[in-house]
Amino acid sequence: MTEISHSLSEQDCLVLVMIAVSASDENMRTVELIKIESQVNTLPIFAEYDDARIKQMATIVFELFSEEDGLDALFGLIRDNLSERLFETAYALACDVAAADGTLREAELRLLEEIRYELNLDRLHAAAIERGARARHMRA
Repeated sequence: MTEISHSLSEQDCLVLVMIAVSASDENMRTVELIKIESQVNTLPIFAEYDDARIKQMATIVFELFSEEDGLDALFGLIRDNLSERLFETAYALACDVAAADGTLREAELRLLEEIRYELNLDRLHAAAIERGARARHMRA
């Protein structure tokens, strides 16, 4: 199993979640990558974040996804390094990445469900976050 020898910042954890959703269907689409970059470049939570770390976070996700219990390890890292006050933020960012290409695939939906469960998000709050993502990414 991959050992993460360095500590992760809360921002790293948010990036891990976004990359995991994009990679969940084994096809990281350009629009999803642009969404991740845009979120990192514009949201206040990332104001002090070194965006060069995105590549490191992608490597962590890919290594974990190649392991049998990698998803469990990913959620362990996130729970250990992300404060509970940012769990809804993580889910909102995940929903935005999943919705970025206008299509929610089965693997993305399963991972979003797993994120809701692992972060113990209230179902009503999660539904509101999902609705907001859908509204922001609606196409004409």
